[in-house]
Amino acid sequence: MTIKDDESVDLPTSLGPMRTFVFRPIADGRYPGLVVFSEIFQVTGPIRRAAAILAGHGFIVAVPEIFHELEAPGTVLPYDQAGADRGNADKIGKELSSYDDDARITLSYLKSHPNCTGKLGVMGFCIGGHLAFRAAMNPEVLAATCCYPTDIHKRSLGKGLNDNSLDRIPEIKGELLIVFGRQDPHVPREGRAIVYNALADANTNFTWHEFNGAHAFMRDEGARYDAAATRIVYGMALELFKRKLGEALD
Repeated sequence: MTIKDDESVDLPTSLGPMRTFVFRPIADGRYPGLVVFSEIFQVTGPIRRAAAILAGHGFIVAVPEIFHELEAPGTVLPYDQAGADRGNADKIGKELSSYDDDARITLSYLKSHPNCTGKLGVMGFCIGGHLAFRAAMNPEVLAATCCYPTDIHKRSLGKGLNDNSLDRIPEIKGELLIVFGRQDPHVPREGRAIVYNALADANTNFTWHEFNGAHAFMRDEGARYDAAATRIVYGMALELFKRKLGEALD
């Protein structure tokens, strides 16, 4: 599908406006909605291209700036050490409750969008994978794809480094797709086992896939990128979203 990728809206939050980018098919109709949560670098070229891929398969996609209260609107952090340091500082400078509020606000925006069917899913990368995991705790989220989600096993998302994502797994009622790279230093084998076992113990509806890849192997910039594995992940994600969220409506 041909898409529109030049829209944005500033959604009101208790901590100021949250710049949110919208990607959707140009053709008239209503489409299932997806919230895409970015890496710590915010809405970079690779994240925009990820959103465009999803929109091109028949979804309306909203991509919020995850550090909107800490960075100026439109801020994109560079893929270098300085950018990583700043993003990691923002990650633990933000209240955990604010991440959850932002997810609810973005989901509500999509659900009421005139081009949305009201059926909702989420997807995210790195910290965004963790944010998608937490967003799936909202009952209206029918499906979630979490790509190499960080910090779940360490309980270290947000200010205070003491998140409760593992404890809240029973709140997830939709279906999850979890993806990791085996050579990911941020989530080693032992960390992945903690997350897997917690999901299994809670009888969560999930599938789990590990690739021979580095952290951020789906980012289409830099030496970590694995195009073949990325194609497989998008195929699985699109199958999940189509099956759980349904098709477009006239």
